[in-house]
Amino acid sequence: MSISTVEAPVTTAAVQLLAAAQRELTAAVAAQRPEERYARAHLGALRAAAAVLAARARPARSRPRSVWVLLPAVAPELHEWAIFFAASAAKRPLAEAGVAVVSDREADDLLRGAYALFDRVATMLHIALPAVLPVTD
Repeated sequence: MSISTVEAPVTTAAVQLLAAAQRELTAAVAAQRPEERYARAHLGALRAAAAVLAARARPARSRPRSVWVLLPAVAPELHEWAIFFAASAAKRPLAEAGVAVVSDREADDLLRGAYALFDRVATMLHIALPAVLPVTD
């Protein structure tokens, strides 16, 4: 099965997903614990990738598949990012549960990668969101 792509105006769903990604990344920056930072960064990246699918993919009748599997079909230029985040996906549910599965460095590395993907997606889709500063105590 192949997924066809569409070059069309950006959908409202894509803008909303990218805004949700931005909120997750902002929360990740403010997170104190590496598990929360990791989980929120991964969710931010996931939502940014979903924005690409919302903008470019046509719905297909098939079994559900991971965003990281679908992404390279509609945005081959993001193939390496899909591999990177697919590899980190197994730790996210554990991190969300508060299990100490990641170090500060792993969380920070994932957060940097998530921001890089977010920026790339925003540029690709020509979506400019207002800058959001992280919430601090």
